[in-house]
Amino acid sequence: MLTPESIEEVQEAVRSQERIRIAGGGTKSALSRDASLSTAKLSGILEYEPSEYTFTALAGTPLAVIRDELAKNGQFLTFDPPFVEAGATIGGTVAAGLSGPGRFRFGGVRDFFLGVKMVTGDGQAIFGGGKVVKNAAGFDIPKLNVGGLGQWGVIVELTFKVFPAPGEFATILVETSGASDARELTTKLAMAPVELFCLDSNSQSVQVRVGGLAEAIDARCRRVQSLVGDRAVSILRGDDDNRHWSDAREFRWVPEGHSLVKLPISPGEMSNVAETLSAPEATVPHRYSVGGNVVWIAWPDSLGQTEFDRVFASRGQNRLALTGDWEQPSQIDPRGAVFADRLQTVFDPGRKFAG
Repeated sequence: MLTPESIEEVQEAVRSQERIRIAGGGTKSALSRDASLSTAKLSGILEYEPSEYTFTALAGTPLAVIRDELAKNGQFLTFDPPFVEAGATIGGTVAAGLSGPGRFRFGGVRDFFLGVKMVTGDGQAIFGGGKVVKNAAGFDIPKLNVGGLGQWGVIVELTFKVFPAPGEFATILVETSGASDARELTTKLAMAPVELFCLDSNSQSVQVRVGGLAEAIDARCRRVQSLVGDRAVSILRGDDDNRHWSDAREFRWVPEGHSLVKLPISPGEMSNVAETLSAPEATVPHRYSVGGNVVWIAWPDSLGQTEFDRVFASRGQNRLALTGDWEQPSQIDPRGAVFADRLQTVFDPGRKFAG
């Protein structure tokens, strides 16, 4: 595998290869399968302006390094990226388009991605976006790379905006009687006039995270409790709260022998998804996130990719396998194929990154 250590070496590598598949930290095994170029050694924070709430880093920079540097100034990545402890990189996170449970409050990775430098199929290094928040010049190349899976080129440098970190968090765990009850409560909480940082659920519970100044946390917990009726409630603080959401972001709930698949849904579909996942002849753990707009599915490897696509064939939505040995990790909605082909002719006319 090619492991360039500079942007110039990336350009040279691209020019020398007929086909390229890119990997970052290798934390998403389904996406890094058969990779021929790794950005892992293209690492480091190039610029960081705490007073401007922006930073620029090379694509192979581990998220953990960025998290720790931001924390020194009381700042954080608001889109709450997954796989931080596993070693995920900032470039791989953008390419996969991944955000964590905190996306519910602030928005996803695309909402904070200001600028990108990428190496195109002919080895050119091009820049899109900017390094300041107020920037409206040029084509929105950064957004094209979010979830692009490296099909337009090699992301080599990224600029993000960040936010001040809340002073304290607490998590309210609300027991539910099943999928329908969880869906009903999730919808109620999502529409309530209360500031929630995270809103996740499974068939046993709805999990709500609140944050802010320490003196405001108790009042926010009571507000959530007033909305959940007579359902049983427990509250996590401090290390217990952090551990709960770390387990969610790192997908520690996914059993061995299962592949992690991301599927976009709407909150109203939660019950239907639960019913669909009860049909296969194997246990299918799953978790709803972002107020029921995403479902993370731990699909048994024994059932395979073909069975997953058969079960969800009627949905006509994109799915993305993140771990496991999937021949086709992503399934793209055909309605976007024409646009994707036109982008390919601009950034990668030789289709080096398409295979």
